Amino acid sequence: MAEIAVIDYDMGNLHSACKGLEKAGAKPKITHRGEDMEKADGIVLPGVGAFDPAVENLRRRHLEEPIKEAIAAGKPFLGICVGMQILFDSSEEGKEPGLGIIPGKVRRFSSEPNITIPHMGWNKLEFTQSNLPLWEQLSPSPYVYFVHSYYVDPAEESVKAATVTHGSQEVTAAIARDNLMAVQFHPEKSSNNGLQILSNFVSLVHGKE
Repeated sequence: MAEIAVIDYDMGNLHSACKGLEKAGAKPKITHRGEDMEKADGIVLPGVGAFDPAVENLRRRHLEEPIKEAIAAGKPFLGICVGMQILFDSSEEGKEPGLGIIPGKVRRFSSEPNITIPHMGWNKLEFTQSNLPLWEQLSPSPYVYFVHSYYVDPAEESVKAATVTHGSQEVTAAIARDNLMAVQFHPEKSSNNGLQILSNFVSLVHGKE
């Protein structure tokens, strides 16, 4: 059974993420230790809350370099929500620099009539990397669950894996580059579609064991 390190930096809904991974056939291990990440078969970086506290907590726990090393080593990595946003250079939400693993910035939704901020609830994905293993066995435009006021704006179009439309704004909902994948939505709250995504990630981890 694949062991997946779920990074604890006081910003994630760890119980829900672990429960989803267990249902998907993995053995999740909550940890804030770099050595556990090094030993794990895959890594999940969950996150809820604000950008600055997230990166501050990661750095306070000396997790930035272990995360970068694991990604550089080719270990399957999945970021969720704020765990996706902090992979970027910076955010309009705060002043702290992000991890800078993916070039780009996190931006706030523009105000417009008849849309709510945060973007909250079920919405459908449009795949821009349709052959991504993370999307296997999903319908072409699956519904998943979002809760966010900010979205990632990658500098490189090639990393975009899916988009979502809120009001008139089409924004990035997922990214993928080699072994690094991240999603703005919450797979652990996205019913069968979310469980399929987590199962696909676990399958990728098994393939790297």
